[in-house]
Amino acid sequence: RRREPRERRRGDGELRRRVVWGVPAAVLAIFIVAQGGLWFALGISALGVIALHELYSMTRSVRPVDLAGFLAVVGIVLAALFGEPFHAVLALACAFPLTYALAVARPWREQVSWAVAVTLFGVLWVGLPLAHAVFLRESVHGGALVLDALIGTFVGDSIAYSAGRAWGRRKLAPRISPNKTVEGLLAGIVGGTLAFWLFETSYQEFMTGGQALLIGLGVALAAPLGDLFESLVKRDLDVKDTGGFFGPHGGVLDRLDAVFFSVPVAYYMSLAVL
Repeated sequence: RRREPRERRRGDGELRRRVVWGVPAAVLAIFIVAQGGLWFALGISALGVIALHELYSMTRSVRPVDLAGFLAVVGIVLAALFGEPFHAVLALACAFPLTYALAVARPWREQVSWAVAVTLFGVLWVGLPLAHAVFLRESVHGGALVLDALIGTFVGDSIAYSAGRAWGRRKLAPRISPNKTVEGLLAGIVGGTLAFWLFETSYQEFMTGGQALLIGLGVALAAPLGDLFESLVKRDLDVKDTGGFFGPHGGVLDRLDAVFFSVPVAYYMSLAVL
């Protein structure tokens, strides 16, 4: 019997590892989304703190003000849950003086400007999308909308990856992410849109098919932008993965980069369309 090519065996093993890690993560995500309220806020706050830790670890040379970033993200999420959108914005505004104060209180003063900039960049990149996740979850039909957005995002990402490997010829952004292709991008947008539409129309009844297609398209367009943005940051910092929290899937930032862009779009499009 002809021996199986080594690359195929390696690919099959990688797929099995991804499934072993991905299925429990998906079940836990569904549970947290279904619970809503404080459970949801605490769950995404924990992910936010881990994501910030990954970013700050990659930029350790400039000594980010970790504590300020962690407190700010948790505060923004809780303000979004217990208050109005204005209160989340107010919590975000408080992150600035908090970061300044903790930076000044340090026993060392090297690269303070970079430390403050990286700290607040992380708060904006992670905290604002998580606040929008709370807004979306607490809205009418919020649990279903969050699941729809996650399905559209992750299915689109998987289809883009598979289609890019199978049929990709034209590079999308070789200086940012050499493996991404135009064909993969287009397949991911179509697949993510249809996944959002199919899940909504099959199991839910609060949208028309046209509304589901429109919101799904917005999600599918935003998701690859989040992916490319994270790739840009990683290339700038010369790292492959942001961490290993999700095993073969990489770190929290690696997994949620697209979600950080798609969920806010889902929230605003649901306000405009529904």
